[in-house]
This record gives sequence, C-alpha cells and structure tokens, in this order.
Amino acid sequence: MSPSPDSSSASSASAGASGPTGSSAPGLVETTGIEIIAESARTARPRDLFWPWFAANVSVFGMSYGSYLLGFGISFWQATIVAVLGIIISFALCGLVAIAGKRGSAPTMVLSRAAFGVHGQKVPGIVSWLTSIGWETSLAISAVLATATVFEILGIGAGSAVTVIAALAIAALIVGASVLGYHTIMRLQSILTWATGAMTILFMILTIPYIDVAAVLSAPSGPPQAMIGALVMVMTGFGLGWINISADWSRYQKRTASDGSIVLWNTVGGAAAPVVLVIFGLLLAGSDEELNGAIEGDPIGALISILPLWALVPFWIVAVLTLVSGAVLGIYSSGLTLISLGIDIPRPAAAAVDGVILTAGTIWVAFFAQNFIGPFQSFLITLGVPIAAWAGILIADVLSRRADYDEQALFDPTGRYGSVDWISVGTLVVASVVGWGLVVNSFAEDAPWNNWQGYLLEPLGLGTFVADPAGSYWDGNWAYANLGVLFALLFGFAVTWFARRGRIRAQERAA
Repeated sequence: MSPSPDSSSASSASAGASGPTGSSAPGLVETTGIEIIAESARTARPRDLFWPWFAANVSVFGMSYGSYLLGFGISFWQATIVAVLGIIISFALCGLVAIAGKRGSAPTMVLSRAAFGVHGQKVPGIVSWLTSIGWETSLAISAVLATATVFEILGIGAGSAVTVIAALAIAALIVGASVLGYHTIMRLQSILTWATGAMTILFMILTIPYIDVAAVLSAPSGPPQAMIGALVMVMTGFGLGWINISADWSRYQKRTASDGSIVLWNTVGGAAAPVVLVIFGLLLAGSDEELNGAIEGDPIGALISILPLWALVPFWIVAVLTLVSGAVLGIYSSGLTLISLGIDIPRPAAAAVDGVILTAGTIWVAFFAQNFIGPFQSFLITLGVPIAAWAGILIADVLSRRADYDEQALFDPTGRYGSVDWISVGTLVVASVVGWGLVVNSFAEDAPWNNWQGYLLEPLGLGTFVADPAGSYWDGNWAYANLGVLFALLFGFAVTWFARRGRIRAQERAA
C-alpha cells in the first residue's frame, strides 16, 4: 500500500493512490511530511494539545490587542465582552478543524482536499501559505523590534547592526526548531509554557501600578457596529489566524480520542492566556494615552518600556521566546502547506525555504516600514476573508462526515474526492469577492495597496466614502464593522452544509 516506512516527504508529495504512510520512529529530525502518520506513531493524547497552543499564545503581544480594541472607540466593558467572546469562539472553531487531524492523521491542507478536491485544494492552499508566512513574519518582526528597544534602553547598542543581528538570531531559532519538527516542537512548547507563563504573571504584577481605573472606565461606549468590527479583528487576530494549521497538531492523536476532547483542549490551550492578557492590556492602554500610541509602532517594545530596569533582560528573553514559539508553529505548518501545493522537497527543506522568506521579510519591515500595526491589521482583514470562507467550508465538511477519511483518496485525483470540487471552489470565490466588498482598509495611509476594498458598502447603503483632502475615510457605523469576514465564514458553512451533504454521503457509501 505504501512506500517504505522511512520514505521522505518529497516522495509523498507526488504520490498518487498509494496513500503514503510516514515513519513511526520519532528521530531528532522529523522526516514525515504530508503523508499519513503511521498507526504506531499516533500516541498523542487530547490534553497534549494544550502545550503548543498555550505556549504560542501566552505572548505579551496579546496585551497589545487592548490598544487595538480601544481604537474602535468602544468602552472597557464592551472591549472585554468582545475579547472574551471573540477569543473563545475563534479557538473553538480551530478545535473543530482539529477533529479532521485526528480522523485523517494528515496536515490540514491535505485533509482539506476532501472538501475541495486533490487539485482544487491548491486554491485555498496558496492563501493559507501566504497567511502562515505573514503571521510568522509578523511575530519575528515583533521580537526584533522588542530586542532593539531593550538594547537601546540598556545602552548596549542601537542602529542597523543590532537590528540585523537580532533578525538573524531570531530567524535562526525559528527555522532551527521548525526544521527539527513536530516532536522537538512539542517538547519545547511544554517547557516554554511554564517559563513564559511565570514571567507573564511577573510582568502583570510589576505593571499593576500603571493602571488608572478611573481613566479606563471613563472611555465612552461605542455603537454595536464598532463592537462587531472589534469582534472580527479579535477573531482574525487569534483563532482564525491559526485555523488553517490546527489539524497539523492533532494528526498524531489516537483514532480513539474523543472529538469533544480535541475541541476542548484546543480551545482551552489557545484561549486561556489571551483572554487574561487582552483584558490586562485594556487596563494598561486605557490608563495611558502615550503608551496606547506607542503600541502601534512597536507593540512588545512599548510594553517592555514600562518595566523597571532590573526586569528588562529576563522579561525580554521570555517575550522573544514566546513570539518565537508562535512563529515556529507557523513556519512548520507553512512548510507542510508548501509541500501540499506540489513542491517536491523534503519537509525540513520546506521549512528552511520559508525561513529564508521570513528572514528577508523581517529585515525589510524592520528597516523600511514606517509603521508595523497598520499594514499588519490590513493584511489580517484581507486574507482573513478567504480564510474565513475556507474555514466555514471545512468545518461544515468535518461536521457532516460520519466516517474517517479515505487516506488513499486524499492523494489520488481519480479517487472519491476527485480532482476539483467546484461547489467548494465556487463557494470560496463568491464568499471572498462579496466579503472583500464588505470590509475596508482602516489603515489607508499605512497600507495604500489595500484601498480597493469596500466596493459593496455604498451600493448596499452601509457606508459612504468621503474624499477629504486631509485624509479620505468611510462615513457610516457599518463601514468599519468588517462584515465581510463574518459573511464569508457563515456563507461558506451554510452552502457546504446544504449543498454538499449529498455528495459527502455518497463518498462515504463508496467506502
């Protein structure tokens, strides 16, 4: 049925109906690529999912979202409600996708072939790869900027030399762990969870004196539309930002693992830290307008700058490691996605290729970008629309299935999943086109390349574009609600749930 147990991921990338099976022996470097995990290697338990998701999301970067949420013009209590709901719901959606990893023991973008077809999956696969590359680069950039800030405060050094050295060192950490693979990453994340969690608690204790409760509570309430916009940003910034890789970390789970346990531990691991961090970030940002503004340019550096001098170095080390841990998850999965697109190279080499892209992107942004958060948020919303559509489609597909995947057919365009599922591809395209018309670029000056969105707002009476010489903007409460992301998610789910159920049942009857 399959190549030899130690076959490389390169051979599996081009495999056909053989349904390749990966090695069962976890060595120092994971050679398993996109092939099916061997039955003997599926030894993980649902609670093991807590470690990678908690370690990747315990970063103080989460506190910066307090500033972003208040930027929507909502009150502390409104922002708290939005944060709790958005974080928990978005990671629960990740958990639903993770069920596919347990059932099929393959990476997310391979399992998605059941919904889109073996070749049709390349359409969302490209979007997923761009999203992962963007996320991991943004985390690396945050780590580099934080390093430069700490070194400048301590008087150790400043300027381009420090930035280049920091970028190369951080990229080496990210790429090194990603090349080693799943087993090394899981061990590292379990260690980082304790270290980063303890240091984050220390940061909160040290910065409590900066909180001005009266100033925080004085912020006026905003309209419901602003809350919806903030909710969408939280969902795309947290769970939906990871959803395209969530099955990558559940593919080593035992087949007997409970679906509910998979969802539970994925949600708890991903959401536990961000809920606390964002609320604390709201308290800090709402207390100090200067700090609130500084977060836009250098999120981590701004938060580190309020610490006492003696705490800078240990906290900087942990802050960088938490950002690195998140980037490791992204680059590991982006390498798998690259292979699933037909790039015939081993998994470690794929991670290294993405590492080169990450390093180049980090250095470019650190040297030439005048503002970090503007382009980043604009990027999130733009790719968030097709990713949300894909997520809706895949979640409906997962919930509709009653049997495990046909592992051979995931690699065979003539198998039961076919070459292209035009219902799913068409749904993704329609959801994206309509969704982009219902979102706007909130950072037009920082990301002018993204000013083409929002073309459906005026025809639908949801907003009016005002060409002001002092700065163009959209007028209307719904304009900045980013309804396109929610539309794409719900539309993708609804169409798949009703239009593809018959096809899914036919596939299962053909088993």
